[in-house]
Amino acid sequence: MDSLLFLSARRLVAHRPLPTVPAQLYPVLFQAAFLDGRPLVLQDLVVQWPFPVLNFQQIVGRRELFRDHPSKLCIQAIILAVVEQLRQDLEEPGCDSSPCQLRVLDVTGLQDDAAGRAPDGMTVWSATVALAKACVEVSKHQREFQKRGSRSHEGRSSTAAAPRSVDVHADLFVNGTSYGILWDALQAGNAGPLRLKCREFQAEELCLAGIVSLLKSLDPSGVRRVDLRFNNLGLGGLSLVLPHLSRFPNLRSLRLPYSNIDVRRLTPESVQGIRCLARELGKLQSLRELNLGSSRLSGNLRHILCKLEAPLESLELAFCSLLPSDFAFLSQSFHALALKRLDLSGHDFSQTLLQPLQHLLEETSASLLHLDLMECHLMDCHLATLLVSLQRCSLLRSLGLFGNSFSVVGLKDLLWKTVVLPDLRLVVYPIPVDCYKPGLDPSWILEEQLDRERLGAVSAELGRMLESSGRADLIWTSNPYGHGALDYFSL
Repeated sequence: MDSLLFLSARRLVAHRPLPTVPAQLYPVLFQAAFLDGRPLVLQDLVVQWPFPVLNFQQIVGRRELFRDHPSKLCIQAIILAVVEQLRQDLEEPGCDSSPCQLRVLDVTGLQDDAAGRAPDGMTVWSATVALAKACVEVSKHQREFQKRGSRSHEGRSSTAAAPRSVDVHADLFVNGTSYGILWDALQAGNAGPLRLKCREFQAEELCLAGIVSLLKSLDPSGVRRVDLRFNNLGLGGLSLVLPHLSRFPNLRSLRLPYSNIDVRRLTPESVQGIRCLARELGKLQSLRELNLGSSRLSGNLRHILCKLEAPLESLELAFCSLLPSDFAFLSQSFHALALKRLDLSGHDFSQTLLQPLQHLLEETSASLLHLDLMECHLMDCHLATLLVSLQRCSLLRSLGLFGNSFSVVGLKDLLWKTVVLPDLRLVVYPIPVDCYKPGLDPSWILEEQLDRERLGAVSAELGRMLESSGRADLIWTSNPYGHGALDYFSL
């Protein structure tokens, strides 16, 4: 329920111009204007902002609000207001007439999840482009004013205060389309009035030289995540990229999915590449999350992680063609006792990997919060072995089993055996094999072959079972989407 203060703020921002209000009311007015989609009011507030920091997430609230509200025009209006303020400062250096005290604009926390997004929401990519253009524009104005400075400021004291600058903290997402403008912005921002400070950097489908160039241009102090995906780097490309990551002292998350790593058949070159990868990972003293999804690592996990000096808390190895020896290494390593999140989707646990999985889950049971075993060829006959380990994971919060081949009977057994886990809040279960029309090849099941009426009845029955067990708070769903992407920094 909205507070009386927030309801009053909503009434106030419905009209322009705003009256003079105390400084302490600016945050709630900003929140009301943002949620009600009033970009012009937001511009007015930024022009008068009485604090040195404006942090979107702290003021607006939950991350979902960015996704579900018409944020694009609002964020663009705020950026425009900052640009106009800096232009005025450049025109009148040393002038103290502006009441704006803004020095840090924090727009981190935007999401790229398209599910539920308002049509006019702003993605990380579009925000990156908008901020980069703003930095380039302000830098251009600075150069123009400097050229005209000797004439327009003739006779002024040489000790006039330098123009105000604003640091913009942001998550940056770049691809081939936006590379040029972001590179220009990072070069301009080194000495410009509007400076980009990256918190999370994601590059997708970008050439090796472009990735290296941008990494070298980032301010190293605030970077906590680097996400390089679909870049076809291979071991050779990674050996050239990873040395540039050691300049980020606070890098906690490194995501390298779909990097075209395949070391199933070792060659002298791949052995050297693995050694380089291990050596560079070992230099990342703050690293706690690693994603090597869709790499072919068969038998080489030990060699890749051997130089890490601190245990990982999140490890994603989906579709990595792991062997029993890889599971044995993880079970015996210091990572097992620290892992909070583990993704082993895409491995065949129907045969030789089931016992190694059971052993690994037992070793991680004291810390594990989130487990994904999607598309792992699991059937009812494997549940007994799996449940012995799952029941020991007393802190487990979410369990992903979508894409396996359980029956309705197997799902009921899974439910009864896991409702005793007190922290469990989400189970993504596979559509039961009973809910598909008979006589079909299960490896080629299509959406139109689903018996939706049967699935609806099963879903309702599972819901009744949860209520009768006193666990109505536990979400059981066959939809793998729409629950928000799990993020390491929210663990």
